[in-house]
Amino acid sequence: MSSQPRGAGATHSETGMPTVTVIGGGQLARMTHQSAIALGQCLRVLAATDSDPAAQVSGDVVLGSHDDLDALRRAAEGSVAFTFDHEGVPLDHLRVLESEGVAVRPPSTALRYAQDKLDMRNRLSELGLPVPDFADLSGDVSQARERLVEFGARNRWQIVLKAVRGGYDGRGVWLIDDQSQALEVFDAQSGGDTVLMAEQKVQMRRELSAMIARSPHGQGAAWPVVETVQRNGQCAVVLAPAPDLDPDLAQQAQQMALRLADELGVVGAMAMELFETDDGKLVVNELAMRPHNSGHWTMDGAVTSQFEQHLRAVLDYPLGATAARADVVVMANVLGAEQTPTMSVDERMHHLFARMPDARIHMYGKGERPDRKVGHVNIVGRPGEDVATVRERAERAAHWMSTAVWTDGWDPHSADG
Repeated sequence: MSSQPRGAGATHSETGMPTVTVIGGGQLARMTHQSAIALGQCLRVLAATDSDPAAQVSGDVVLGSHDDLDALRRAAEGSVAFTFDHEGVPLDHLRVLESEGVAVRPPSTALRYAQDKLDMRNRLSELGLPVPDFADLSGDVSQARERLVEFGARNRWQIVLKAVRGGYDGRGVWLIDDQSQALEVFDAQSGGDTVLMAEQKVQMRRELSAMIARSPHGQGAAWPVVETVQRNGQCAVVLAPAPDLDPDLAQQAQQMALRLADELGVVGAMAMELFETDDGKLVVNELAMRPHNSGHWTMDGAVTSQFEQHLRAVLDYPLGATAARADVVVMANVLGAEQTPTMSVDERMHHLFARMPDARIHMYGKGERPDRKVGHVNIVGRPGEDVATVRERAERAAHWMSTAVWTDGWDPHSADG
């Protein structure tokens, strides 16, 4: 079954368990480390600094840049699998590592479609998957400008301009309503390194995410499709499973994600972000080939978390069960407040636990600044609780952790003494 003989590569001298390298020291690597500990595995982290979230907790840290091929080689040396906290590693570097025998998972041939939105749109179109109308604005500036004007007019200027590479959480995305606004953005970006593409605005009911995982020998597993609530261009809340989603549409989303992962040769966790249109159809928005914000609910709300599953996949272990543990699970992101509270995170956590003992808090070891993701809260619904009730509890908890203010005006000092 395994694509590599069990026992090949580096193992810890005491446990005999494999070493996995993860590139990037952010919160995704930190939470993957938690699963690695439970499985008795060794997780090596390539981090930019020793204060990165994952570097704070890992016992095997290589300091260096993901842009530095020598640093990537040092991190990969002797490990069984080489995977990612983010998709920003240069593909040319990954191809070199692959030629040297490193098991890059997902491979460079798949990761390119998570790095380059235009490549992704073209490939999905070739596979017959539903995508928004789009236009390539690369190449000669004057010709690209003409293509933009033609595309905008065809879509009545209800379009979105996107950076082809590098944008996330609302960065590198411009919502357009008229020609002058579109040309202003295009002209401002065309003189630099940013390559743009244009997409039709989708008339949507809501945003969904289909999280799946795939192993090297082709086993796939899909979690329940979830609804994601976006604020200021970034995910704020996840409702699992997506409320009132037609079962046939949910199955279609899962099958689309599994099929795409198989076609591209993805190994590990993958998120397919989708729009549910006003007429009840699905349109693919974005791809992420790693654990993803829309899968954080699985840490407490699913039989197998996305982080454990990602490790299982890159090591070619049999994949775990993906069923939800409750009828409703809600994740709410803890974002840095406009004004950092004078009350410490430690004290905020004390009061939250006193008021909401079932809240599952996950903090990332990051400094607070406005809108920065510094943690998340999961609430697993009690029997009989509806979505609205669980969502209110999750958002109340996350808002408290962000601001030290209760949305319902509750006074912690008078109530929990």
